[in-house]
Amino acid sequence: MIEKALTSADVEFVTTLHGDEPVSFHVLLQPRGEQADRLLRAIDDIALGELDEAVREGETPEGEEALTMGQRALEVSLTALRSAGSEAEGRLIEDHPLDELKSLVEEVRADEVIVLTDPHYVEEFFHRDWASRARHKVGVPVLKLFSHSKA
Repeated sequence: MIEKALTSADVEFVTTLHGDEPVSFHVLLQPRGEQADRLLRAIDDIALGELDEAVREGETPEGEEALTMGQRALEVSLTALRSAGSEAEGRLIEDHPLDELKSLVEEVRADEVIVLTDPHYVEEFFHRDWASRARHKVGVPVLKLFSHSKA
């Protein structure tokens, strides 16, 4: 489960987690502009010392623009995973990401879930981030990873 395009460092990290064991990825992407309100994102930016980013949170695409950017980010991520030698398919999520995640885990009989996002300190502190909530919902281990760099 991701919120933006995977970086090359992210792809290398997730594709090497299980050594030489064959892995297939089923990627769910919900664009960042749809999943958290601006205030929480701005607080996260300030906590990371990224004051310029906090000021620009109002510029984060939402609605149709976020979906278009999200689709491009998903395509980039899937291409990168496939180029690294992994099987990968995915879809964009507009609403209820954890319900979609639970359905996908059951559908593909997933062994684990990887949630790879930027840090969301406020949500993580209150255990309202995707990984914390997914642990109570999906019935398989959930690994929380932070993106290696900005995409």
